Amino acid sequence: MLMTTTELVSGREYEVLGLVKGATIQTKNIGKDIGAGLKSVIGGELKGYTEMMETARDLAMQRMEAEAKNLGADAIVCVRFSTSAVMTGAAEVMAFGTAVKWK
Repeated sequence: MLMTTTELVSGREYEVLGLVKGATIQTKNIGKDIGAGLKSVIGGELKGYTEMMETARDLAMQRMEAEAKNLGADAIVCVRFSTSAVMTGAAEVMAFGTAVKWK
């Protein structure tokens, strides 16, 4: 399924089906949290958290796509992401966009 951050898709006209979204809350285990705490002292990338957020974005997109497919969509336009800290070491990632059907 086509997913784009743009509102228009070149050469295509479409009917808007509605808002679709997908979300997840991810956390790392205590060992990763301790390692991240130590890393914050010396600086550098927190690779465990980078991987966690990538996994969360992928899962949120999969859930958004499933919702769009249930509506009979051909694409999702205006895709956006939102993140928020839910608690220490846990983050919510939401993907949302507009499901459309080609004319």
